[in-house]
Amino acid sequence: MFRAFLRLGLTSFGGPIAHIGYLRHECVARRGWLGEARFAHLVAVCQFLPGPASSQLGFALGLQRAGWRGAFAAFVAFTLPSALCLFVLALLLPGLAGNAWMPAVVQGLKLLAVAVVAHGLAGMARRVVPDLPRIGIGIAAAALVLATAGAWPQLAAIVLGSGAGLVLCRGVASQDFEPLPLPHGRRTAAMLLAVWLALLLTALALPVTSAPDAGGVFAAFYRAGALVFGGGHVVLPLLQEAVVAPGWVDGDVFLAGYGAAQAVPGPMFTLAAFLGADIPLGMPAAAAAALALVAIFLPGLLLLAAVLPFWAALVRRPFAARAVAGINAAVVGLLAAAFYDPVWREGIRGPGDLLVAAVALGLLASGRVPVLAVVAWCVGASVALQAF
Repeated sequence: MFRAFLRLGLTSFGGPIAHIGYLRHECVARRGWLGEARFAHLVAVCQFLPGPASSQLGFALGLQRAGWRGAFAAFVAFTLPSALCLFVLALLLPGLAGNAWMPAVVQGLKLLAVAVVAHGLAGMARRVVPDLPRIGIGIAAAALVLATAGAWPQLAAIVLGSGAGLVLCRGVASQDFEPLPLPHGRRTAAMLLAVWLALLLTALALPVTSAPDAGGVFAAFYRAGALVFGGGHVVLPLLQEAVVAPGWVDGDVFLAGYGAAQAVPGPMFTLAAFLGADIPLGMPAAAAAALALVAIFLPGLLLLAAVLPFWAALVRRPFAARAVAGINAAVVGLLAAAFYDPVWREGIRGPGDLLVAAVALGLLASGRVPVLAVVAWCVGASVALQAF
């Protein structure tokens, strides 16, 4: 299990949707560990729940194939390569700050973030806001987040989106689901759900201060990981609120790290390793990065393991599909708000930047250009703009 997922962790470029394709090829087509129907059901569970969908899917594949040890092996192998890459970048970035070209490189990564978020936003909007009620939910969520500050408005937008979905999305159909072979039952699942909820309530209750400590950092990243619906790009507004708003990480460094996360394989959530290493915690950078990584991934994995034994019964309820439709529409609004502030406002400084980002967006939308080539375009074009 570890070898199979390490191979994926080293080669899975392209973001969460591409990761699902890689996982299907490796586990269904190549190794025959499960059938198409069961794989599709696992994908549905992971897209239904908050958290990093591709990492949750890998964890679930390991869990149903080889129990808890298989789940842990799959998760670590899939996550470790990108986490190490971003951790090393965080260590190198301060030493490169004096380089004359470094501001242009950072600006290029910020422009990459503009293109990636715009591309992700367009894809999500086409998929999850296909009608006027859901468009309205998304617009309301964006307005709420842009008009206020803090983590609570984002949570309120998700909660209100689920309520609006129950009322407005009556045409969304429920699904059927085949029970999975799992190493645990409903009693263990209930205990895991209780742990997930206790940690979330504690994280929400802790005050955010300008001087970070280990408990505050764990709470900030746990909140972000627990409230992310819709995949990797949606973690952007939550992490920005968690680490940039209180002054723990500089806004330019944050967007540069987000852009760099596009250039490495594996899950987007490993951006936490970059941010954790950059936060002045008074502990070794490796320990801070590990703390942030554990905190951001833990809620999604706990919730997935807690829900799986109950999933077959839950997904047949009509209210579940309607609530999730409303949540997804609200998430599009959150991502739209984050695209405006900070991604667009801090990334686009003039017509040249706009042209670079537009070309990058076109390359991403074509689906025929490797992500690393788009990274090279943004960085190279930004350096050329500075030179000329």
